[in-house]
Amino acid sequence: MTEQLPQRPSRPMRSRLLSVTGVAVLVTVVGSVLIWHTQLGDFFAPTADKEPVVSGLNAPGVSGPPPTTLATRTPQSTPTKPKPTPTKSSKPKPTKPKPTKPAPKKTAEYGELSIDGLSPKLRARLKKAIVAARADGVRIQINSGRRSAAKQQRLFDEAVKKYGSAKAASRWVLPPKDSAHVQGKAVDIKPVAAQQWLDKNGWRYGVCRRYDNEPWHFEALTAPGTRCPPREPHSVPHSGAKK
Repeated sequence: MTEQLPQRPSRPMRSRLLSVTGVAVLVTVVGSVLIWHTQLGDFFAPTADKEPVVSGLNAPGVSGPPPTTLATRTPQSTPTKPKPTPTKSSKPKPTKPKPTKPAPKKTAEYGELSIDGLSPKLRARLKKAIVAARADGVRIQINSGRRSAAKQQRLFDEAVKKYGSAKAASRWVLPPKDSAHVQGKAVDIKPVAAQQWLDKNGWRYGVCRRYDNEPWHFEALTAPGTRCPPREPHSVPHSGAKK
């Protein structure tokens, strides 16, 4: 049994097959060249020109590229309250009170026939003596207590005229600067009965008769209960009286 070979296609058919095959090969070659050329361009292209392809799906919208310069924030100046300008007060400045001299003490008004102007010591002692004398039926009266310097000077001037000299007058009346009456330390007593009682009992209260020639003149010369010192014959000025 002999094998039968397939029949060769006819000439027109063969030409047509070659044409179709050639076209397919050409298309394949051209496509390959194009793909190869694109890959080479991408490979040798600078990296700076390459931009990644990002899918736009579910991507947040971009408004634009960020600014290349940093915005400098100008500091905001805080408003400062204007300081109040000092104004002159209408109130007057306090002034220090000027030191005022103390007013001179007024001399207590007293009568010459009262014991109010006498020194505290003589007044206290004489009050006790007056009470004791009254218990004995004797009334002690004040004939002359404290005198002003003006009155003492007048009495002294009258005594100078009467006795003819200041020395003689001073035995009875002393000048103001030496007089115990001006200082409130002497008292003249009346009547005679009172003078006699006080001359005898005055030492019990510290009240004594001082001069021999003046039975009415008494001073506080000793402590109560102590005997009185010897009497003086008459008064003598301490500074010496002019003739």
